[in-house]
Amino acid sequence: MRGIPGLKRLRLKIWRRCTLVLLLLWAACWMVVSALLFLLHRSVFSERCTDEKSHRILARLCLDYSSGALTGDLCEDLCVAQKLVYKHCLYYDRGKKVIQADWRGRPIILKSKKEIFSSYQHLSMLEEVETQDIAETELLLMVALEVKNVLGLELSNNTMGPLWTRKKGPRWKAQVASMWSLLQQEEYIYFSLLQDFSKHVLRIIGSCGHFYAVEYLTAGHAWHKTLFPLENVVGPSLAGHRSTVRAIIDIALSFLDMVQHFDNDFSHRLHLCDIKPENFAIRHDLTVVAIDVDMAFFEPKMRDILEQNCTGDEDCNFFDCFSKCNLKIRKCGAQRANNNLQVICDKIFRRWFSPNLRGPLVSLPLQLQLQKAVQECAEPGYVDAAGHQRTLKSLSELYHLLRVTQRELQRAE
Repeated sequence: MRGIPGLKRLRLKIWRRCTLVLLLLWAACWMVVSALLFLLHRSVFSERCTDEKSHRILARLCLDYSSGALTGDLCEDLCVAQKLVYKHCLYYDRGKKVIQADWRGRPIILKSKKEIFSSYQHLSMLEEVETQDIAETELLLMVALEVKNVLGLELSNNTMGPLWTRKKGPRWKAQVASMWSLLQQEEYIYFSLLQDFSKHVLRIIGSCGHFYAVEYLTAGHAWHKTLFPLENVVGPSLAGHRSTVRAIIDIALSFLDMVQHFDNDFSHRLHLCDIKPENFAIRHDLTVVAIDVDMAFFEPKMRDILEQNCTGDEDCNFFDCFSKCNLKIRKCGAQRANNNLQVICDKIFRRWFSPNLRGPLVSLPLQLQLQKAVQECAEPGYVDAAGHQRTLKSLSELYHLLRVTQRELQRAE
């Protein structure tokens, strides 16, 4: 009889070990399946990014330049003088090509929505009449119509300076054709229109045919502990915990500045529908920059996108931009239910101001206040006056708490 309790203990030990082995096997299988699904997703939507293919793409671009089909202020440096030099491929995504290069010793990014110049819609007017005979007012009208089609914005002639800078002269036909290919790329239009009005978008450096060059900034990553590689902006010698915390507070304030700016400083609110660290970068002065605006929409276009048929609220979700379903008419509301601030609080600020990141540099009561304010800000909003007031209150409270945190850090030094 004495052996029975021992046998039971042995069976229990074996059962526990078997359970642990099964759990480990399940976890391993889950990780393998997740990795396979991730690779499958990337292979479905993205091409393999290789140096060989990128060299072929740029060689084709230069061939079109030498034949007179396209032109641009960077073509000579890329194709003849070799002052714009390929470095490596960053990524291909659903046809979009993003390549890193050096231009006169300065790192830049080359972008195009499509690989080949001839893939863009051709401007039939170029074949119907002599190019030199096309009136500039007529070209400006076509630019305005294209901008309205792409962004949903009405532009007057005097606001299209950044989009139409070409003057009649040699290669005029190629200039018009090249500009027309650029105008079919939403991101190029955003950067061109906003670069004189906003410090929160990438600077356009120049173009060659359908490829345009922007300033090089290192994008954030969700797997990065601080979301952005702060050693690039505070310097390796200052990359201690105190400097990191100060940088995060400054960057958070810049995110709030960007929210205010995109909400209030243009004729229409600018909605960001794909908010994640990979779509932002930080300049050396700790300014937040939107580096990928393929999913950014001004209010008129946003309303068109959201106003769809629905059977429930889940049908009214367009990436990070949500609406509400009116079940009586089975139609999504045209007005966005959440906002840029709420998504930034949810996807960016939660990571920075969570209990896991508490430290001795800032007083515990202030850390708890900031954490609570971020949690409240991240909660989904409502399309009414109360929801709007709550957003304004969250914005004001976050500004206040972040500035108080700045002062505490300064006193600690």
